[in-house]
Amino acid sequence: MEKEQILEMVKKYYREKHVRPPYKGGDRINYAGRIYDEKEMCNLVDSSLDFWLTAGKYTEAFEKGLGKFLGTDHVSAVNSGSSANLLAFMTLTSPLLGERTVKRGDEIICVAAAFPTSVSPIVQYGAVPVFIDIELPSYNINISRLDAALSDKTKAVFMAHTLGNPFDIGSIQKFCDKNGLWLIEDNCDALGAEYTMNGKTRKTGTIGDIGTSSFYPAHQMTMGEGGAVYTNDPLLHKIIRSMRDWGRDCVCSGGEDNHCGQRFMGQHGTLPFGYDHKYVYSHNGYNLKVTDMQAAIGVAQLEKLPIFVERRRANWDRLRKNLECVSDSIILPEKQENSDPCWFGFIMTAKKKNSRNKIVAHLEKHNIQTRNLFAGNIIRHPCFSNLINGKDYRIVGDLKMTDEVMNNSFWVGVYPGMTNEMLDEMVRRIKEAVNL
Repeated sequence: MEKEQILEMVKKYYREKHVRPPYKGGDRINYAGRIYDEKEMCNLVDSSLDFWLTAGKYTEAFEKGLGKFLGTDHVSAVNSGSSANLLAFMTLTSPLLGERTVKRGDEIICVAAAFPTSVSPIVQYGAVPVFIDIELPSYNINISRLDAALSDKTKAVFMAHTLGNPFDIGSIQKFCDKNGLWLIEDNCDALGAEYTMNGKTRKTGTIGDIGTSSFYPAHQMTMGEGGAVYTNDPLLHKIIRSMRDWGRDCVCSGGEDNHCGQRFMGQHGTLPFGYDHKYVYSHNGYNLKVTDMQAAIGVAQLEKLPIFVERRRANWDRLRKNLECVSDSIILPEKQENSDPCWFGFIMTAKKKNSRNKIVAHLEKHNIQTRNLFAGNIIRHPCFSNLINGKDYRIVGDLKMTDEVMNNSFWVGVYPGMTNEMLDEMVRRIKEAVNL
């Protein structure tokens, strides 16, 4: 049987088994979901029939495509957004960075209102996260506390654009430049968002030194699992590729030998002269590569990404406009100045104590899925119970607004699969809930 015949059958199977029925009142409204068609399924099957099970031609095409979308020079696909954050941080620990290398005991400025994987790599390595409070209604870092967070041990700023709303990159970039700090943008919730500074508009994730993305099904596009790390810095890219691929010094791709023509020619450390460069390791690295089957899905998703971004913005705008009437009961979100967010969700904070639980219970009762803002306050979780404030981590001032979000905030979805009927149902139920 020819591959073309198989792929025609896949298209037919998609139309018969995967086309969703239209929404009707009372159906479950999830906060997120996969949006795909026969192109993703055909790419997936095409890749599986080639049976190249690690990174290959689809991975290369995906990395080039994402780089073009972002306007960045170097993209490295990885197996998850969590791995992307791990890889981005560990890149800064490379001895190739000289005096700017992050060492154990160095401090990294971040926020506690975060998903754990933007903090975990810092703690796991033995660096010290320095937590700054956030502010509402942006739900991003309170930049007025940056100077107070700075010490002679500070090496980097590492945080996410909350729910797709960019943090004040202009101010933070100036702070980093002034003090010689690295900036890692966790862009996992914000792929497609834009920020304008110095008269130039750029995609978030490309303004700092390193950006990361996640392609979990809930995000702006999906591979099922998957992620990416990107940078415009050739040296950082070299380190990223090395640490992603076992820590090897060789830049040849899988299955490729002697690309540089110097495979058995070099002196590396105290190894014998001419030791096979394919097995020389310049970093203590990992295997975080994506599979070609994941990347095949990503290639098809990239074609849809601009539409996904447009729909998320439109859905958020519809909720924001129609919920203005309950702003006396709920703090509604606002986009960051100088930005055009790509919203991951629509976050709200109940003004009355304990009313979040009432509102969430009402929404869930009526089949509307809700979420808290991830960890709320990460230092209040069991994973921090054996860590000591002032030694293993540091807090600048208080985390009053972080705790406010932990106690009173929740969000609903704006993903591209939302119809106006679904959005209007959410509005109706939120209005009901605040008036109970």
